Amino acid sequence: MTHSTTVALPPQDLLERAKRFFAERVPHAAAFVEKEGPGFLVLRGQGGEEIALHAWADAGGKTRVRASTLFFDQALDRFLSTLPLETAVEVA
Repeated sequence: MTHSTTVALPPQDLLERAKRFFAERVPHAAAFVEKEGPGFLVLRGQGGEEIALHAWADAGGKTRVRASTLFFDQALDRFLSTLPLETAVEVA
């Protein structure tokens, strides 16, 4: 599933929070950095499960985030709930 929202954080701060959250706060299903770069982060969990996040500033200066996963939906929802959301999370 793909989750999209707008948050009141700079993109890099959001990605740093994601790294800490999935390594420390989801002990039964932790995920760690596999790839990262400006504006994106790919985390990999046990069994090869993946979480891909993309964060960027839109034309209005708001931080948009889009995250995709097959098996970490509940943990991803929990992570997003810890952020200062500016819009509701859309799930597709």
